[in-house]
This record gives sequence, structure tokens and C-alpha cells, in this order.
Amino acid sequence: MRQSKILIPTQKQDPAGAEALSHKLLLRAGFIRQISAGNYAYLPLAYRVLARIKTIIREELDRTDATEMLLPTMIPAEFWKKSGRYAAYGPELFRLKNRHDTDFILGPTHEETVTELIKATVSSYKKLPLNIYQIQSKYRDEDRPRYGLLRSREFMMLDSYSFAASDEDLDQTYRAMRQAFTKIFDRIGLDYQSIIGDSGSMGGSDSMEFSAPAAVGEDTIVYSDNSEYAANLEMATNLVMNKKSHAEPQSLQVVATANCKNVADVAALLEVSTDQIIKSLLYDVDGQLVLVLLRGSQTVNENKLQNFFNADRLQLADAIETKGQVLQDGTLALPSKMVVVADEYVHGMVNGVIGAPAMAVIVNSQGAKLPNVDLTTDPIGKHYTGFNPSRDFPDLQYGDFRMVNEGDISPDGSGVLHFTKGIEVGHIFKLGTRYSTSLDATILDENGRQQPVIMGCYGIGVSRLLSAVTEQQADENGLIWPRSIAPFDVHVLPINIKDEKQRTLAEQITTNLENDGLEVLLDDRKERAGVKFADADLIGIPIRITLGKKVAEDIVEVKIRKTGETIETRVDDLKNTIDILAKNI
Repeated sequence: MRQSKILIPTQKQDPAGAEALSHKLLLRAGFIRQISAGNYAYLPLAYRVLARIKTIIREELDRTDATEMLLPTMIPAEFWKKSGRYAAYGPELFRLKNRHDTDFILGPTHEETVTELIKATVSSYKKLPLNIYQIQSKYRDEDRPRYGLLRSREFMMLDSYSFAASDEDLDQTYRAMRQAFTKIFDRIGLDYQSIIGDSGSMGGSDSMEFSAPAAVGEDTIVYSDNSEYAANLEMATNLVMNKKSHAEPQSLQVVATANCKNVADVAALLEVSTDQIIKSLLYDVDGQLVLVLLRGSQTVNENKLQNFFNADRLQLADAIETKGQVLQDGTLALPSKMVVVADEYVHGMVNGVIGAPAMAVIVNSQGAKLPNVDLTTDPIGKHYTGFNPSRDFPDLQYGDFRMVNEGDISPDGSGVLHFTKGIEVGHIFKLGTRYSTSLDATILDENGRQQPVIMGCYGIGVSRLLSAVTEQQADENGLIWPRSIAPFDVHVLPINIKDEKQRTLAEQITTNLENDGLEVLLDDRKERAGVKFADADLIGIPIRITLGKKVAEDIVEVKIRKTGETIETRVDDLKNTIDILAKNI
């Protein structure tokens, strides 16, 4: 293919406003162009890369007996209202109406749509298991699109959905898809990690992410330095090591802390470690007030908390509203249905310090009566010392509600935890009956009874793979594409297109290589050699063939873009040279 006939608007300078390396290079190399904030056109080179990625995906998914189809991008809002996600998804959901005032959305994902489809077409376990997939544009109204294709409002995605009559069949498909995803990312040439993931708004149980380590990544990968443990920060945990204290438990005593604004202030006033302070935060969890207790040095992991309650919505309760729940005209007025949970690290505390308002909430929720605890007085500006959870509230509910820290012991007890940044490129979920139950998608089982169909979901961010690969493999001169997804296999550059010998030989080489099954880009532009070399490095095709002064001797130069290695070869031996070099790229 002739370069003069392709739209490749390269740029010498970094585009204004582009922060990430991949954003800068994909724009500079003429692969993408912004149409509006968060919306990009995939120009011919990018489109060719996407086509190769899609081919790899199709080949590997077809091997699992998954079949491709296509769902509409405009979805009746009724489906999402049934599942509860229409309200829960938030402002990122593109909402619209047709001329008849009917609500629709632009699909950010298609669980509800495909569930409605299966509900209408599959009624018996005999037609299961089934796995269908599509590669399609998705839409999310990002508040602040950034980093080019990494966080955009319109993006290309593979989403696959499996349906089964038993957990065993779901497990089998889940394992097959995990293996297929591994093969896909291996073939693409991506450096990635398989990590424990958070299901988030998708719901479901087991979840695994595929994350590509990169400095610009918005996810944090937590991994052990001595085992295979790896997880998204939102799901990462550590080994609970509540060291046994030999201190004598003290009685509860109230102390004034009116001038203390935070945990550090209280610890300084009472001359104790922040680990001895119990931090308390009040959340609204699907309309239920929940008080969370954890050590003062720790941070609440809201994803774990939301998953613990299997909630659609979670947010910190408003401070003024919270005070109103605790105090009315100086006297306590606590709702009886407030829930209290504590992190596992609170369980082993001896002689801890806790705020008096939190103590009042716990006493009220547990129906306890403790010496020296008076619920009729104003608790604001006071703390209790001598708080021993196992003694004072033996029925307190515990769980893992904390963020892990670097240096914590890995949960498998092998090694310590480290953090690195990563780009989420794939995610697989066991959805179970989350959607089939809410949308009433049932089948007849082998005993003739109705049961909800059991679902799995599997996604790959197709367009963001362009950015992920670029972040990992580019250099100061431009893009470096793995051969499996490069827009072309070979780039042919005659130094002087006006030279008849160079021009004729370049066209002959191009034709011969194309006849051998390679995809070739011929730079037939009337540009200076420096411009051609710079553009070739920027575009990043794996192999470059340069025709210069030695064409009279039928000798050309072959350059490997990834390593910069060059070798001269005779034209009649060119194909063999390329075959040998291609094994290492």
C-alpha cells in the first residue's frame, strides 16, 4: 500500500493538552484524532491495529465455542430500571428520549440487554451452556476524559456473556475464558498481570482483572514479592496480625477532647499511638446508616464495605445530618436500626480510645449497658479510654474494611506487599443470578422446575489496548508495534523516489513481499530522507527496508524498529533475512 494514499497526519511536536505518553504518540503518529472531548476518530493506521486485535480475539474466543453477534448500542432504559442500575449507575450514564418520550440509554455495557434476549429465546437447560460475544462501541459520560483512549467517553470493547444451568458449567466457562484471555494478551505482546478484581457495579462473585503495568495506569496493583498473590488495591488484603497485648484491661473513662480535630490530635493529647485510637465513619449504604470502626492509622476501603453489604450505593453520610441523628436539643436521639461493623484489626485492641458519639451509637445498636457510659449527655468533644471491644461488645460484627499498605504481610503469609500502577485491559466476572433474577430470566431445569439462568461476563478494552501497548513499548522516537498487531509488517523506504532504480526496486520488493503474505507500506512520498526516517520511527512498523545508494548493487538495508539493529542484505535474499529477523520481534 502506498503511503501517499493513506491519511497519516504526523506531527513533529507534542499536541497541547496531551499528558500520557500514549496520548501524545498516537496523536503525533497520525493514528487518532480528537473529534470532541473524550471522542476520537481511529484513522487508517489505528483501524488496522484494531482489526488485527479483533482477529486475535475472535480466533481465541471461537476456540472456546463462544459465538459472535451484535446488540444495539441504544438500549431501552426499562431494562436498566428493572435491574436497578438506571438509578445506581450515576451521571456517567448517557440518557436520552425518543420522539415518543420513551427513555433510552447509550450502552456502557450490555448485561441487561443480553439477559432480556436470552429470556426471550432460551427456555430450557438443554440449550445451555451458551457463550455469546460482541465487539462494539460503548459509552460513558466521563466527567473528565483524559489520557486519550485510556479514559474516553466512547470506546471499543469486547463483551462476552455466558449462560449456564449449573455452577459447574459456569466454572468451566470461566476457566476457559480466563485461558482465552491469557492467550489473547500473550499473542498481542502485552506485559500483564492477572489479579483479584472488584466486580463494582457489575455485581456477582468471583472476579479477575488483567492489568498492564504502566506509569500512567489509574489502577493500583498490589502484589507479593515472594508469591503469586496479586490484587487490585480495591480488593487487596493482608495477613491479620493482631499481636496479643499483655496490658491489663482498664475500665471505661470519659475524657474531654474538645480541641482535637483529628486522630493525630487525640493521640498527641492522650500520649498514645494512633493505632490505639478507633476511627469511626458513618456511611449511607442503600439508605441504611452504617458506622464503620477501624484503627486510627488505617483507611476505609469503600469497595470492600460496599461488597460486604452487597450494596448498589454507598456514600459518607453528611456531617450535619449525622449530628442530627445523634443529637437533638442536646440529648441523644439515635435510630435503633443503625448498623455497626468493625475491621478485623479492631478485634484484638486493648485499652483503645473511641469517640463518645461513636460509643453512643454502638451502645444503642447493641442494646448494651456499660458502666461509666451515659447516653443522656452531650457526647460531642469527648472520648472514652479503656475501650476493649472483645469485653465491651462481644457480639460486634467484624470484617476486612481496610486499605492495605505497602510493606504489609501478604495474605498468604509469603512475602510483603508492593504497589505498582496498571491499566485495566480485561476483566472476567461470575455474575451468578444477579441479572437473571431481577429481569426474571428463567429456564426449566432437568427436573422441570423454573430456575434463574446463571451468568458470567467477560470484557476486554479493545481500544485502550492501543494505549497500553504504547505505554509499555514506545521509545523517545515513537511507537514500537509488536508484529502481531502492527498496522503493517514491513515499511519500504526509497530514499529518493525520483531515482528510477530506487523507485522500480521498491515497487518490486513491495509486490514480492505482498505476494508472500506480508502487509507492506511503501513510502512513495516526495519527502526528504530525514522526514521519511522520522515518520517511520514515529509510526513504529516492526521492519524497515531502506533503499539508498547501494541499490545499484541490489543491496538494501533492513532495520528492526524495536532494537535499532540494522543489516545489509542482497535483494534476492531479502525474504529469508526478514523471516530470520521476524522470529525475534
